[in-house]
Amino acid sequence: MFHFLFILAFGTIATIAVLNLIRSFMMLSSETRMYPNFQRDSPQLPRQKVTPHPEMLDDAGRPISEPLLVVRSLDVEDARQRLDNLYNASPGNDNSDSDA
Repeated sequence: MFHFLFILAFGTIATIAVLNLIRSFMMLSSETRMYPNFQRDSPQLPRQKVTPHPEMLDDAGRPISEPLLVVRSLDVEDARQRLDNLYNASPGNDNSDSDA
């Protein structure tokens, strides 16, 4: 008898939790939708002008259309040499230990 009550209580709580989750998802999806206002008689709020991020503009202030990230392929030895040069040029490096 106790097992039956336990299963019934667990099933009820689980059903309430799932229904609450579904209701939350539906409420979230309805809040995030943005529909344009097509009514001509309603007063519209002044639209804010969208300004692009400064990194998306060239020196003259025009939007750029070229890719911002270009990945170059280089071999391991070239990368290791560049990192070694950068490490050796750092201010806290003492050049007395050259174990490379």
